[in-house]
Amino acid sequence: MPLTSIEEAQLPFDAAMLNGLADPVLFVDPRLVVVGCNRAAKQLLGDDALQAELGALLDNKDILTAVEASLGGTPGTSHEVFLPYPIARTFNLSIWRLPDLKSVGPAWAMMIFHDVTASKKAAQMRADFVANVSHELRSPLSALLGFIETLRGPARDDPAATERFLEIMESEAQRMTRLINDLLVLSKLETEEHIRPENAIDLRPVLTQVANILSVRATEREMNIVIDCPDGLASVQGDPDELVQVFQNLVANAISYGRSKTPIQVIATRGNPVPGTEDASVAVSVINQGEGIPVEDIPRLTERFYRVNKGRSRSMGGTGLGLAIVKHILARHRGHLEIESTPGERTVFTVSLPSVAV
Repeated sequence: MPLTSIEEAQLPFDAAMLNGLADPVLFVDPRLVVVGCNRAAKQLLGDDALQAELGALLDNKDILTAVEASLGGTPGTSHEVFLPYPIARTFNLSIWRLPDLKSVGPAWAMMIFHDVTASKKAAQMRADFVANVSHELRSPLSALLGFIETLRGPARDDPAATERFLEIMESEAQRMTRLINDLLVLSKLETEEHIRPENAIDLRPVLTQVANILSVRATEREMNIVIDCPDGLASVQGDPDELVQVFQNLVANAISYGRSKTPIQVIATRGNPVPGTEDASVAVSVINQGEGIPVEDIPRLTERFYRVNKGRSRSMGGTGLGLAIVKHILARHRGHLEIESTPGERTVFTVSLPSVAV
């Protein structure tokens, strides 16, 4: 509905003055028509938001009711609202009446939309994280308590049972230790993620060290770790200990989930630019032959505690945090992880790291 010049002149101030604000701001007149908005509001609701009826822009009866109440004299209010379009987001909506009730003449409602989507997701992630940690610790703790009770009771004078239970208790205690260690690593990485390592690293010694560390484990499954890292490959900017941790996690997973008696290939090449940059990179692919990973699971593999096969992962001693650690280390190194898998054939984890001239 178009406005008269008199009504436009009565606005407290030009909404364009608020273009520098990241939060969308709207001014609505007593007819619930938008009579002013900043740039962020146009980005949220469209360029034609000005002079449009609020109900046509926001199909939300609660919002319209709150605006009408504010125009009628209700003090400033705050509401959490969900807007599904153009992108699903959650906002904290604050509404004030302008001018206040002591003033004479028409009133407007000022609406400020503060995006709280990220904080809502973060809160949910924290809640999920606490729940997952509690669940992961509850099982081994329950097992330990059960075995202790048994050793004090029925198995008190049974040396064979005592030895068997002590082995299981040691395994459960080691599992909790691995979990706590991984949680501490994640916490440290999150704290330092914004600080990029500065050292120039040759990847050949890093990959050789990983192969040496995991050689016994690979031999137990009759697997060979084959390193292909050509001479003259560019160095990368990174922390050697953290990069060892990245490739140790990936090669260990390849050993655990690959078929026995098949090779684990670790191939380093000059890669394409890291996504989001134009910088040259070095790409390292860790390839195993095995069952593969269902395509629907691939996007979630780096989530904390996410496992494709929970029972198998736990039985192998996994904490469900290995790939989350890889993701955070690569974020600190400004690198990238790509996962490809062909069910029943092979899985490829490719790490891309920005290269540096030495």
